[in-house]
Amino acid sequence: MKKKTTTQTNPMEALLQKTSFATVKKGMDVEATIISLSRKNVLFDIGAKAYALLGNQELREISTYLPYLKEGQTAHVRVIAEESKDGYPVVSMRKFFEKGKWDILKDKKDKEEEIEVVCGEYGKGGVFIDFMGIRGVIPKIQLTDSFLNNPEKLSGQKIKVKILEVDEKKNRLVVSQKVAALNISQKQLHEEFDKIEIKKIYKAKVLGVSEFGIFCEVLGVEGLIHISEISWEKVTNPSGYAKVGDEIDVVVVEKNPQDLKLNLSIKRLSIDPWEKIEEDYPQDKEVEGEVVRQERYGYFVRLVPGIEGLIHVSKLTGKENLKIGSKIKAYIEKADKKSRKMSLVLTQKELPVTYR
Repeated sequence: MKKKTTTQTNPMEALLQKTSFATVKKGMDVEATIISLSRKNVLFDIGAKAYALLGNQELREISTYLPYLKEGQTAHVRVIAEESKDGYPVVSMRKFFEKGKWDILKDKKDKEEEIEVVCGEYGKGGVFIDFMGIRGVIPKIQLTDSFLNNPEKLSGQKIKVKILEVDEKKNRLVVSQKVAALNISQKQLHEEFDKIEIKKIYKAKVLGVSEFGIFCEVLGVEGLIHISEISWEKVTNPSGYAKVGDEIDVVVVEKNPQDLKLNLSIKRLSIDPWEKIEEDYPQDKEVEGEVVRQERYGYFVRLVPGIEGLIHVSKLTGKENLKIGSKIKAYIEKADKKSRKMSLVLTQKELPVTYR
């Protein structure tokens, strides 16, 4: 009796040999179903009873997308070769990759799930990150405490983050390392944000200082004291007013519900010195002040913090020899509350002919 022989068939080959090929054309766009998925092969049912393979170039990228794909999932593909050297159609997922990664981000944000990103350089806006070729940012305020003072140390690292903002049209992706590390939910953030009241004073923790303002945290919500809201005086260096770790009083000026951020102010905790400027500094009143800076059109003199007047070059003879830091006496020529400007003339035995 003849012994029956059996041959083993590779599962991949079995799938590919399942049926005869239907006619496919290069450039054809189809909705495909993922039949088999691995780093070595991705197999699709493209309809018409013919299986197709993912092209080798994209296959080298597939490991990035594997956590977000599964067998049975549909994907938009394009036929790039009607027949490979092995006789099977070859398809591209490029359009799916471009659109699909934004869908992944939106889904992860809605479900408040973490994603893994690769950190790049640190810039003014924060730490730049990459997710499947999409460039995003971790604002400095959204870093964990261990990286607040040295954000550049994250460069090249893979870290877990949660998504704060994702907008495909604006090509915008904002994520948070802190929210992921502390497992803070969007519901919690919204609840804390809703508790905060405009015009109310709060204690704020200083998380960072930049050339354009002071970054703070109020009840776990991100806020910024813009350089223009630090003092009634002209501020050129915010770092002279606060440092990381300080607790300071702030007043909430504005709430942005779209990105859950606060605009804060320090200067509005005190009265605006220009509020009664025309009463406190009437025309012809003699005042004393300090020369604080020189411009091509004249000298600025500080009378009190937040109040500066200009001695225009047209009011000078050129022999006055004014120096920064010197104390001088002058007359009020005009104080204008609306424009927040004041003009001065130096005190002399006789007022100059150009006065008024």
